[in-house]
Amino acid sequence: MTTTAPTLASTSVLRVAPASPAEAAAHFRASLAHYTDVSDVAAALAAGGDPGFVLLDSRSTESWDQGHIPGAVHLPTALIPERAAGLLDPAVPVVTYCWGPGCNGASRAALALAELGYRVKEMLGGFEYWAREGFAYESRQGAERRAADPLTAPVTGACGC
Repeated sequence: MTTTAPTLASTSVLRVAPASPAEAAAHFRASLAHYTDVSDVAAALAAGGDPGFVLLDSRSTESWDQGHIPGAVHLPTALIPERAAGLLDPAVPVVTYCWGPGCNGASRAALALAELGYRVKEMLGGFEYWAREGFAYESRQGAERRAADPLTAPVTGACGC
């Protein structure tokens, strides 16, 4: 086996050695316990019947009115402590979302729900990627759908993962 000297670029990447395979597996398993993505949520909702979770939009009323995922429950993060018990069954997992990757509202909502005893995941990409992947949404004007962005929803209709 021949090895070559590391380049400056690879030295930066490998300055901290990769985790062992067992540590990496534990990390990514834990990550998947906390996060889901737009395509997986859309597939679960499109399958019909009970998806096994409640989808929660944690954004403001103004953002909700601009567009939200059909069937989502609207509960702004600030109202979770006082209203969650009246809207959510503690036995049913909750998937939170907010605007998009530049927003941590879904993380804050997930934290608030977890602190109240709910099992929760965050939907990566939020409403922005829901719309960018071409999935239908509802707004003040009714049902809407945008053409899928080919960078987020290749021909397969998902990230290709």
